[in-house]
Amino acid sequence: MAEVTLSARAYCKMILHAAKYPHCAINGLLLGRLSKDKDELLVTDAVPLFHVCLQVSPMAEIALTQVDHAAANENLSIAGYYVANESISDLSIDKAANKIADKIAENFSSACFIVVDNKHLTLSMETAGIAVSQYNDGKWRGKDFKVDNEVLDTAAALLEQRAFKTLVDFDNHLDDVSQDWKNKELNKLIDDAAAPS
Repeated sequence: MAEVTLSARAYCKMILHAAKYPHCAINGLLLGRLSKDKDELLVTDAVPLFHVCLQVSPMAEIALTQVDHAAANENLSIAGYYVANESISDLSIDKAANKIADKIAENFSSACFIVVDNKHLTLSMETAGIAVSQYNDGKWRGKDFKVDNEVLDTAAALLEQRAFKTLVDFDNHLDDVSQDWKNKELNKLIDDAAAPS
């Protein structure tokens, strides 16, 4: 199994998605690539999908197709899936989420699956607040991962600034197609916040 490393952009967008909809379950896709020697999965971005109805197949298929095309243009792959449940103490994974993650793993053998631990989402972001699994031998297995302290600090600063208000998920895009699910404005905000001073 490849080591999993999360970029500031990928990590912060997952956390901001959960923060924007604390009363809802949310899900999204992770974009990334394997290192040349295939011993590290670098997750470089996250695409927030849904917060209203997570299991609507036609909408999920549209989203997956558009995200896959956009990722390919950036030389990235759909490398994983993330969820956060609506209950603060719920880390379970439902069958529909497992099916989507399994489908991603069919196309990307080192795929990862992240569950956001809502209990650890605080303004100080002292811990990563996520559980990471990676697909190996036909099963999802818990996995160590790397999130630098600077990334946690960036997430805390963005939460304090309420940057989640600018996040657009695919549900928002489907309601109003002028809203950009690629989150270019938010990406710049995260990249600027994560840049060394």
